Amino acid sequence: MKDIMGLMKKAKQMQENMEVAKLKVADLSVTGRSGGGLVTIDLAGGGNMTKLKIAPHILVPEEVELLEDLIIAAYHDAKVQLDTASAKEMQDAMGDMELPPGLMG
Repeated sequence: MKDIMGLMKKAKQMQENMEVAKLKVADLSVTGRSGGGLVTIDLAGGGNMTKLKIAPHILVPEEVELLEDLIIAAYHDAKVQLDTASAKEMQDAMGDMELPPGLMG
């Protein structure tokens, strides 16, 4: 019975930690760059784009495809950073708590 109480206490603590981590993830903000900074994109914790900056000198009609590629690359860079930071927050929330296999999902 003591093991079950300890397990329930750990699960409750982990749930509280996960809620805090979710709030921290929502507050994250990252900046993705491409073309050596010619294009930058800011993403918020939920993955929403909050800012897009394009160096004015690359706004040339003949270079539209290049600009499109730079935007995609900057978004991908930001998304990878956001995913990494989110995963770290969630892992930090879990700490060293070990639950029996199958209990988390």
